[in-house]
Amino acid sequence: MVERTYQLDSVFGSLSDPTRRDILSRITGQAMSVSNIAQHYNFSLAGIAKHLSVLEHAGLICKTRQGKEQIVAIDPKGLLAASEYLETYRKLWDTRLESLDMYLTSRNKRRET
Repeated sequence: MVERTYQLDSVFGSLSDPTRRDILSRITGQAMSVSNIAQHYNFSLAGIAKHLSVLEHAGLICKTRQGKEQIVAIDPKGLLAASEYLETYRKLWDTRLESLDMYLTSRNKRRET
């Protein structure tokens, strides 16, 4: 349980930053080199490397080496813990919204009669 909590903290913490979310969206379609990613931001390569390090630590990306370049790709497995966690709450809200819908429907039917 402690490891899962740590994983969730790491994932949600890394996703709390708009730059890291943007990086994830850029590499969702295709893997990119660190230098290609850096071209889209007003950060130094070291600044981008720090963002990538946070994403990698959370398990959201993986890096491979191609010659002299590091290639960054999304790792969907990293989102699994967050997805499972959020699914619990989605089910809860679906149930509550269904109950509310049933209540409002029955109330409207009573008014019509």
